[in-house]
Amino acid sequence: MRVIPAIDLTRGSTVRLVRGERGSETRYGSDPEAVAAHWESEGASMLHVVDLDAAFGEPAQRALVARIVRRVAIPVQVGGGIRTLDDFLQLRDAGAARVVFGTAAAENPEIVARALEEDRDKVVVGVDVKNGKVAVRGWTEGTPADPIELGRRWAAAGVGSFVYTEVARDGVMSGIDLEATARFARATGGMGANGATKGVIASGGVGSLEHLRELKAIASVGIEGVIVGRALYEKAFTFAEAKEAAERARPGGSGRAEPARPREVES
Repeated sequence: MRVIPAIDLTRGSTVRLVRGERGSETRYGSDPEAVAAHWESEGASMLHVVDLDAAFGEPAQRALVARIVRRVAIPVQVGGGIRTLDDFLQLRDAGAARVVFGTAAAENPEIVARALEEDRDKVVVGVDVKNGKVAVRGWTEGTPADPIELGRRWAAAGVGSFVYTEVARDGVMSGIDLEATARFARATGGMGANGATKGVIASGGVGSLEHLRELKAIASVGIEGVIVGRALYEKAFTFAEAKEAAERARPGGSGRAEPARPREVES
C-alpha cells in the first residue's frame, strides 16, 4: 500500500482545506513545483495533485499542473474540475499518469465512457461521500447517488482505480472511515473486464501512523494506496515513517506526534 502526498492548488499556492470548505485554506507553499520535488526526494512513488480552483468552477490551473508533472519523474495523478473529454485529453497529453473524474462520473457518464475508450489506464473515478451520498462540484453539492452503486457501475465498465473520500474527515486528521472504505473496496473489486481486481485509494482523515497501520491491515480487500495531506505538511510524522507504516503495518502505539506549526514546504 503506497502513501501518496497530496498537493492541492489554489491561486498558484499549495494549500489544504478542512472538509473541502472554501475559506478554510491553510497555505503550505508558494511554489507547488518545489513542493512536488520535495515529496519525490522524500521517496514518494506517486503524487496526487488537485486543482481546487477548477473544482470550484474557477479558471483551471492547467499550466501549473503541467509544470508540476514535468518537474518530477514519478507518476502524477490529477483531479479537480475534470468535466469534459477535452479536460481529460489535455491533462493526459501534459503527462498526467492518471486523471480523476468526480462530478462527471456522477452526472455525465458518457464523458467518462469516452475517456475509457481513449485511454483506459489513465481513468480514475473519484467517489466523494458526504452524509452517505455522493458529493459533486468540489464537494459543494450533494446528490441522491449511492456511492456503492456508483462504484459498482464504473467497475463493471472497466475503471481500474478509484479514489474514495469521506468528506467530513478530510483535513481533520481524525482517522479514516475503515468500515466504509473496506465496504466500497469489496463492492468494486473484480467486476471489470476479465475479472480484473480494482484498486481503491483511500482519502480523508489520516492523522497518525496508527491510522496508516489500521488501513494497511485491511488493504487486502483491494486498497492500493492512501492520500495523505495535512498530517505530512504539519509534520505529525515524516514521509519515511508513513511509508514504513503503510508497507509493514508493524504494531505499536498511536504513532501520533504533536503537530508542528504550519509552514511552507519549499525546496
